[in-house]
Amino acid sequence: MILTSDYDYYLPEELIAQTPLKNRSESRLMVLNRKNLTIEHKHFADIIDSLSNNDVLVLNDTKVIPARLIGNKVDTNAVIEILLLKDLGDNVWETLARPQKRVKIGSIISFGDGILKAECIEKEDMGICKFKLIYEGILVEILDKLGEMPLPPYIHEKLADKDRYQTVYAKNPGSAAAPTAGLHFTPELLKKIEEKGVEIIYITLHVGLGTFRPVEEEDLTNHVMHEEYYEIKEYAAKRLNEAKRNGKRIVAVGTTTTRTLESAYDNGFKKTCANTNIFIYPGYKFKAIDALITNFHLPKSTLIMLVSAFANKDFILKAYEEAVNNKYRFFSFGDAMFIE
Repeated sequence: MILTSDYDYYLPEELIAQTPLKNRSESRLMVLNRKNLTIEHKHFADIIDSLSNNDVLVLNDTKVIPARLIGNKVDTNAVIEILLLKDLGDNVWETLARPQKRVKIGSIISFGDGILKAECIEKEDMGICKFKLIYEGILVEILDKLGEMPLPPYIHEKLADKDRYQTVYAKNPGSAAAPTAGLHFTPELLKKIEEKGVEIIYITLHVGLGTFRPVEEEDLTNHVMHEEYYEIKEYAAKRLNEAKRNGKRIVAVGTTTTRTLESAYDNGFKKTCANTNIFIYPGYKFKAIDALITNFHLPKSTLIMLVSAFANKDFILKAYEEAVNNKYRFFSFGDAMFIE
């Protein structure tokens, strides 16, 4: 049995970053060497010193949509909040609904005086409901008008600039949360990285419940990940395969990029549109990636388990303890680590 509690650690609440830094790349960077078990303290802009022309940097270009909607039940006027998780096609969305007990199959929720309506067509466990969206016009524009950015529950400050919960390279709308390891990059830093000879490749994974749902099983091997949609375009697969053939180092930016690459790799990459529920925890043998840029993750989360699989649980927990002692900023708007 692998205990979920083995991935717990002490974190003072004041270290949970509530707002992004003024300059994205001024966040701190902890550099971990898996072979020598060394830890260095730098700033994110110094990531360029850890990269060379033998590296390929892989980024997740998903874009967060204003997926949080607050409306009223048409029959009772009860306030219902839904979080759009996944587009299932034909205007049907998988969502988290609160309070779910107030929602019945056939319930209609109205948003923005009826500009958007949602009819519940299916209910599942854990707050999940499927809604058919009813509207006229373009959904993305309606969400921009009615929706809110779905900030994680541990962020209590209002976000002054909603673009700060997007990476600077966000392109494909569909995520219910940001791929936060990428929030540290600026256009200037990416340009410098390319000028150093590092190839940059973009893939897409729309972040949903799989990434942020907590592990509630005592034995983590019983946890079932929720499926998330990913896409690797033909040019990206070709470039990744070429990099592998040439012995280049694949540097994944974030756990979402890691899960995409590990899901898609089967003696090489190919053009893929699919869903993944891959759950990576210690014992997993990595096939696709060689280094990882990531943020500091919640205790007992699937993300700290993934990072522990990549580096070694005791080393990671030691690094987290050092981060706490050095007052690093944690979670979505917090600092980063580079594991090589």
